[in-house]
Amino acid sequence: MIPLIGYSDRLSVAPRMKIEFKVSSNQHLPYDAKLVRVISGDPNPDGVGIREEELPASFTGSYPSRFQPVYLGSYARVKHRDVFSGASSFTVIATIYPTTPNKGEQGIICKYDRYIKAGFALIIDADGCLAGQIGDGKGNEIQVSTGQKLWVRNWYRVWMTFSCDFKSEGKILSVGQLPLKSNYLQDSGASKSIQVKFIPELNTGIDLLIAAMDGVPVAKHFNGKIERPIVLNGAFDRETILKIQNSPTDNLINVIATIGSNPKAIIAVWDFSQNITGTQIIDLGPNKLDGELINLPTRGVTGSNWSGEEMCWRHAPEEYGAIHFHDDDIYDCGWETDFSFTVPEDMHSGVYAARLKCGDVEEMIPFFVRPKPGQPQSDICVLIPTFTYILYGNHARGNTNEVYRERANVWNARPWTPDEHPEYGLSTYNFHSDGSGICYASRSRPMMNMRSGFISIPEFPGSGLRHFPADTHLFAWLEAMGHNFDVITDEDLHEQGFSLIESYKVVLTTTHPEYHTKQSLDALKDYSENGGNLMYLGGNGFYWRIAKHQELDGVYEVRRAEGGIRAWAAEPGEYYHSFDGTYGGLWRRNGRPPQELVGVGFSAQGFMEGTYYRRHRNSKNEKVAWIFADVDEDILGDFGLIGCGAAGYELDRVDYALGTPRNVFVLASSENHNDNFILVHEEQLTHVSNCGGEPDSDLIRADIIYYETPNGGAVFSVGSISFCGSLSHNNYDNNISRITNNVILRAIGD
Repeated sequence: MIPLIGYSDRLSVAPRMKIEFKVSSNQHLPYDAKLVRVISGDPNPDGVGIREEELPASFTGSYPSRFQPVYLGSYARVKHRDVFSGASSFTVIATIYPTTPNKGEQGIICKYDRYIKAGFALIIDADGCLAGQIGDGKGNEIQVSTGQKLWVRNWYRVWMTFSCDFKSEGKILSVGQLPLKSNYLQDSGASKSIQVKFIPELNTGIDLLIAAMDGVPVAKHFNGKIERPIVLNGAFDRETILKIQNSPTDNLINVIATIGSNPKAIIAVWDFSQNITGTQIIDLGPNKLDGELINLPTRGVTGSNWSGEEMCWRHAPEEYGAIHFHDDDIYDCGWETDFSFTVPEDMHSGVYAARLKCGDVEEMIPFFVRPKPGQPQSDICVLIPTFTYILYGNHARGNTNEVYRERANVWNARPWTPDEHPEYGLSTYNFHSDGSGICYASRSRPMMNMRSGFISIPEFPGSGLRHFPADTHLFAWLEAMGHNFDVITDEDLHEQGFSLIESYKVVLTTTHPEYHTKQSLDALKDYSENGGNLMYLGGNGFYWRIAKHQELDGVYEVRRAEGGIRAWAAEPGEYYHSFDGTYGGLWRRNGRPPQELVGVGFSAQGFMEGTYYRRHRNSKNEKVAWIFADVDEDILGDFGLIGCGAAGYELDRVDYALGTPRNVFVLASSENHNDNFILVHEEQLTHVSNCGGEPDSDLIRADIIYYETPNGGAVFSVGSISFCGSLSHNNYDNNISRITNNVILRAIGD
């Protein structure tokens, strides 16, 4: 575990609001905490370096070290109720789609106390076969297995029954599995029954779990989909069980009621097609044993009966009656608060952090102070891309090697990476342990790459920074230029809309504002169309559509649907967000390409290597010549801390067909990119043609543009992630710095 690490309960806070910090330290000494204002987070000795200003704060002081654990893995918990009284026989049924059946024991439907060995559990056993387990709490425990391995990613009807005939004193424990799709070469269906000499104790007082087994911590998490779990009073035979499971959900209760003579046969029937946007599972039965989902398993996924006729779960919820559980899901670490901070009334908006130190080990937890609503403190607003920070949170890149360690050591940079520490949950650019893409992300956990000094990509020349530490290049430049600025986060913009930024003379993005909700895009659109000056100082922005959870704070979802540069691809039928039912994927495929907002959009991507821009004749037009005041060069930005050039890594260009305004001035375009740069997927039609009908090489470029918008506003865009990494070159005296400053000065009226 990382020796000292923490997180806060929120990322953005206004004066008079409280922010809480949660820390885990496995050190024996107390740790010290202090408040710092973050100026620069680049550890590269060739740059500005890590610069912070220490400030007085109410939380400054020492705190006792304590270790706080993280429990990964999703499941459903149904609180104990005394519904098994008198149930000497029972049946447990489900439809499952196991994704790692050979990974060890995994709970499917369990009400089993592992410590006193009492209750029942339908599980996958250590050999990858379906098994049933019972215990009486008096030392008697037994398990029966089908002995037939479950296939990976195949739907099964599975069941477990215990029958007790008091007249004959016969006690039988049975399990069975039936694949819904034949292999043609091998049948993985099987069943097994054994005689038992005891009666299980079902009213143990513990909760019933779906997709895990009880304990402290909860363990044996199931990987895969589970659909319509059922628990019945009485033992039913195979034919009856299959009749029940093959019945439509809307008629299931009636079907069960007509089977047998037990009027209280139904203990619980959970319908996962209900409340897909929420965190509760709904029991259709008379006992109303609704349950709570823990650690955000994936919803809005196709079930065993998905026909392919409908792609949106809202239109055919009965075909989306499954939940995909993972043993590495995470929502909230649930740590206790170690200290808190109420932001003073007079604290200026900006980028801050709680800086922690214990011996030689350090940690910093960034947060952002926004102004009071309607009371901006500056003419300039920097939009902090917290959506992107969260979606990339703990991105394991697989590059923690000797090159990384040597650079981190020499630069005194962050030594810990998600590659070696996946215990805090990974990013939406990674896969779950079962190979499915991670589509949910939460900020209620440590995000180790959202730290000053964190190196993302050490393989190429330059600092190798992305996201928060790369964005500090802009913060440091604004400071050096003498510009006061406020900060507003994506989350703030989503919640409060256009009014939050309406009074600012200019709004700046940072290097990579990739993820946005409809609400945040609407706010920026309204700002631009109502006289605002918008400066897009990055690349690959406004690219993916995301959804915010309607019940849980700080949780976002991305569905990597058709098209786009994707770390993984969503499964067929799973392109719609479970949080709000909207179509996922690119904003371009949702009818809102970034060209409509900022004039340029994602065009090409390569390694973290940069090059320069070459000025166009347009840049000398009298309407825009002021942008190049004190800039005589035609070559712009052939320097920088990110890839050694201002135009690099991910590039955006003008495209009139996608909404670039016709009044745009294309001021400069990048050239001479390496052969590793490729056109993005959504631009390609075949292996020899693209959407624009131009040579691919002509479309692999970043454009610097400027255009005026209605009501006296304007947009300035640079189309490159690495642009801000060039601002500090030559002690901030360079053409990239001058151009950027000229645009800001015009916007604020200086």
